[in-house]
Amino acid sequence: MNIRGAVARAPKAALILEDLTLDSPRDDEVLVRVTATGVCHTDIAMRDQVFPVPQPIVLGHEGAGIVEKVGGSVRKVRVGDPVVMTYHSCGHCPNCYSAKRSYCHDFFACNFGGSRADGSTALSSDDEPVHSHFFGQSSFATHAVCNERNVIKVPGNVPLELLGPLACGIQTGAGAVMNALRLREGNSLAVFGTGSVGLSAIMAAVLCGASTIVAIDLNEDRLTLARELGATHVINPARMDVPAAVRTLIDAGLDFSLDTTGLPTVIRTAVDILAPLGVCGLLGASDVSAEVSLNIAHLMTAGRSVRGIIEGDSIPELFIPTLIELYRQGRFPFDRLVRFYSFDSINEAIQDSESGRAIKAIVRMA
Repeated sequence: MNIRGAVARAPKAALILEDLTLDSPRDDEVLVRVTATGVCHTDIAMRDQVFPVPQPIVLGHEGAGIVEKVGGSVRKVRVGDPVVMTYHSCGHCPNCYSAKRSYCHDFFACNFGGSRADGSTALSSDDEPVHSHFFGQSSFATHAVCNERNVIKVPGNVPLELLGPLACGIQTGAGAVMNALRLREGNSLAVFGTGSVGLSAIMAAVLCGASTIVAIDLNEDRLTLARELGATHVINPARMDVPAAVRTLIDAGLDFSLDTTGLPTVIRTAVDILAPLGVCGLLGASDVSAEVSLNIAHLMTAGRSVRGIIEGDSIPELFIPTLIELYRQGRFPFDRLVRFYSFDSINEAIQDSESGRAIKAIVRMA
């Protein structure tokens, strides 16, 4: 079928809206008419080749829409179902078998390879192949073909255009707190970076009953919103020393910290402020060559630890409906993070995401 897609053809260049041809879904695939899709900093990083995804490619990995066609073996969804599309996984490695598929052994190939597992792409422009299946979907387009494994049916009683970011950025922040760190009532947490991932983590920490929630950012408007969403303290590193400010709150340090920036100097600070047995979770995308220096004695002698967290350790079929229900109850107001754009304005949405003008940009396809 003929569709419209935003194609990344060169690093750091604007996406180009093009007429493309999309293959019919295969036996285990689903065709989704995309209603809206979130813009994530991972899309920007992949456009700019921070991780070398093949180009030309249609990016986008927070898609929401309506099922238009299903392959012959698909039983998970039906035509007409409202869905979101989340990350993809192989389905047959040890971690996929043990319900830890965000750590799929083939996670990078499944999500950043720009093709199906057999190397084929579902997109073309005239006779030129265009890479598809970015995060199993390539949702910067009017239609997307995804796999049955990474499509999630969602309730029809919430605005579908809002829900795409639950499939990646928002489930990453909230899941890091609720699933990976398993924050408990009375725990303390610092969140470095108050974009959509960090603010989702703050809202989740409120749900878990954290007693101290520290938001750390250079953007004063973001810090104001963090307070409104439940942060008990805010720190602007341009105005005060972060470790010193944390010690005035809890001298021994904090139970948990989350880094959403991917910056080595910030990660070092996130580890330095931990209490004994504290855990620092890493959520931010970094250059593949980036390294961080940590003091071994600081880690080892007090049992501190650092761990990477992908997609909030979530099982999307369970966690995304949970977040939707919490939103319906008014307890997880992630809609406060959202700014909408038309598909024709996708490059403006990306620019506003890069500059910080938009916390979570969502592009409507209609």
